[in-house]
Amino acid sequence: MSTNVDLNERPEYDIELQRIADYVLEYRIDSQEALDTARNCLMDTLGCGLLALRFPECTKHLGPLVEGTVVPNGARVPGTSFRLDPVKAAWDIGCIIRWLDYNDTWLAAEWGHPSDNLGGILAMADHLSQKRLSYGEPPLTMRDVLEAMIMAHEIQGVIALENSFNRVGLDHVVLVKVASTAVAAKLMGASREQLLAALSHAWVDGQSLRTYRHAPNAGSRKSWAAGDATSRGVRLADIAMRGEMGVPGVLSAPQWGFYDVLFSKTNKDQQVKPEGQRRFSFSQDYGTYVMENVLFKISFPAEFHAQTACEAAVKLHPQVKGRLDEIDRIVITTHESAIRIISKVGKLANPADRDHCLQYMAAVPLAFGYLVAEHYEDDFHAANPVIDELRDKMEVVEDERYTREYLEADKRSIANAIQVFFKDGSKTDQVAVEYPIGHRRRREEGIPLLEEKFKANLATRFVPQRCEAIFALCKDQVALEATPVNRFVDMWMA
Repeated sequence: MSTNVDLNERPEYDIELQRIADYVLEYRIDSQEALDTARNCLMDTLGCGLLALRFPECTKHLGPLVEGTVVPNGARVPGTSFRLDPVKAAWDIGCIIRWLDYNDTWLAAEWGHPSDNLGGILAMADHLSQKRLSYGEPPLTMRDVLEAMIMAHEIQGVIALENSFNRVGLDHVVLVKVASTAVAAKLMGASREQLLAALSHAWVDGQSLRTYRHAPNAGSRKSWAAGDATSRGVRLADIAMRGEMGVPGVLSAPQWGFYDVLFSKTNKDQQVKPEGQRRFSFSQDYGTYVMENVLFKISFPAEFHAQTACEAAVKLHPQVKGRLDEIDRIVITTHESAIRIISKVGKLANPADRDHCLQYMAAVPLAFGYLVAEHYEDDFHAANPVIDELRDKMEVVEDERYTREYLEADKRSIANAIQVFFKDGSKTDQVAVEYPIGHRRRREEGIPLLEEKFKANLATRFVPQRCEAIFALCKDQVALEATPVNRFVDMWMA
């Protein structure tokens, strides 16, 4: 008998998928810290979306694919008048959330922005709530949304702890797609089999390459990639709910599975099994850890590895603002991840290129004392040649301690230091910032500033009375959790 045949025995679902499904279906969230942080995350994330609506390059992507489409019980897009099918609404919400690179962040072996999943969560919850009401059933509440956010953060973040997708060239939005698929399926009432099927399709999809985040191809796709991923999660959950079969061995199938096809490139952060197949490695179970430890972007709309560099630059500004033309060199001391993804020289072609350039993000606050989203625009860059003059004088070096403590579970620092040297031989002190203001270690200091950021973002879209009503509800944990999702979204419509 020939042995050159495949053994056609359908396997059990990969254990990695089963763990996600069991977490989503069985875990009960009782961490008040996680729920409180999720409330702050909700405020901040939607506020970032409102701010993005000021930028035409963002808003050109929004709205129905076919103009004039009317969707019964359609999901709404905050800050707009759009009522869309849940898949496109998830795309739009995810797009505005991520456009300015200002929402929360998770840094580990893999990076990402877990609040990107709110696009799929809010779109699906709003649609389901309206649909339930049309049947005379009670709507979902914002407690359901907060719990879904916590679970999506956890799925994306725990997988990211020890598994680097960027080292094999894949973009972190694969984890947005997986997490959004899981929680969207749960909101839709999926059985375990349906949820497993949905998850398997999230992994079997072709995955995005990271090239649009890096020189020389950095561009605006990175600002809508997460919206695309979270909307795909909603679509795959819907497909599974319609009875579509899953792909049980999607990760582990020899030759054809995700591990062998897309995860096999040499990667020191990945665990190698005895049989030689590289598989995901996990150091802890799913719970509420990620939401409790998530990083908020409070002061700067900048890629997170540069947040502390921006803070250090602001502190140095008073010492250098009158001596910019006397600067001989600027030394930025940083960690390996920052060097790998955001350190670049040469011409910067667009706003997305600039907000992923460590040197640009440090030069602007050194020269001007602050950094806002408008500072990445073409006209600002062109009008201020001093930015590139400062970039040309920068040296970026690695501190091995910064690199090590970036990955240590009890630290998770994101350290940067800046020192300026002048032509006359004088120099500033080295200003080091190891933990950004959005870090868990600086929550007491950071949350009041996060609330002020939220108020400012609300004011870009709504009249004062509406701003006050939204802020008051979002500040009240008990009232917010009890609010029907459709009533909450009502408050955010233009």
